[in-house]
Amino acid sequence: MKTSDFYYELPQELIAQFPIRNRSESRLLVVDRGAGTIAHQGFKDIVSYLREGDVLVINDTKVIPGRIFGTRATGARVEFLILSAAAEPDTYACMVKPGKKARPGETFTFADGELSASILEILPGGLRKVRFDAKRDFMTLLDEIGEMPLPPYIKEKLEEKDRYQTVYASAVGSAAAPTAGLHFTQEILGALEKKGVRIARVTLHVGLGTFRPVKAENITDHEMHEEFYAIDEKNAGIIQKAREGGGRVFAVGTTSTRTLESIMTRHGVLEACSGSTDIFIYPGYTFKIVDGLITNFHLPESTLIMLVSAFADRDLIMAAYQEAVEEKYRFFSFGDAMLII
Repeated sequence: MKTSDFYYELPQELIAQFPIRNRSESRLLVVDRGAGTIAHQGFKDIVSYLREGDVLVINDTKVIPGRIFGTRATGARVEFLILSAAAEPDTYACMVKPGKKARPGETFTFADGELSASILEILPGGLRKVRFDAKRDFMTLLDEIGEMPLPPYIKEKLEEKDRYQTVYASAVGSAAAPTAGLHFTQEILGALEKKGVRIARVTLHVGLGTFRPVKAENITDHEMHEEFYAIDEKNAGIIQKAREGGGRVFAVGTTSTRTLESIMTRHGVLEACSGSTDIFIYPGYTFKIVDGLITNFHLPESTLIMLVSAFADRDLIMAAYQEAVEEKYRFFSFGDAMLII
């Protein structure tokens, strides 16, 4: 299967540059795999599609406001993008711009000297292993001085950082938001629980590799990035109990989907575990646990649209995308949502 099989034309004006004011006021395109139909709803209608006994699986990762600007010893301006934590305390893999001269031993300063960063080593892909030294709590300082690492297709500055976080974000570690979850409010989650839908949490820290384009002509030649995932015993039990009772598993986003499918592929059962996954899901994959998928609209020729096309028929998904374009849905991270049942 070729990468070009997942291409579609998208007018630039349909790429959402700002989050909608009320999270739950976004539109919802509903794809019914069995009937082969496409319907148009509002996101609040999501509650009517889940029933008592189902389980909604959310990714509770929290985005690090990790784009920070500082200076090197020469006074030249530099930008750091914090991507993922290393094993050592206060040590992270970072992208540095300009980075060619950022060598081990060099130190940079930020926030008028409240934060310094030392390059420890050069990592694969041109990243740098960096140790930070903050004069007060590092994460608190980042919340004050850091910017959200928005995807490159968003050109506008985000004024409210929390709009690039889900309302249930708690596990700090992502370089990007699990954007399907941005539509949920506490009111919608409460309405689902009142209906008898259980909420289960997983964690998958989203890396910037999520936005890496597929350059291989044949999709099977593409190499996926690795991302950390985890699920605890309590939440594994919630999902398993729902399945045993005949309930359906609805994954919020491709990140929750990849987490659940990685666990089932690796362990054969849903159990408490953690690790790294580079699972690549594309048409022909047999899903082991996910019954319903809530997702955003993804970039052409991306691994994410390939995953969605594996969950439903590729032709049906491409038709749904074409209809979304014609109906002027808002696309990508701050855009509208899709439910596949």
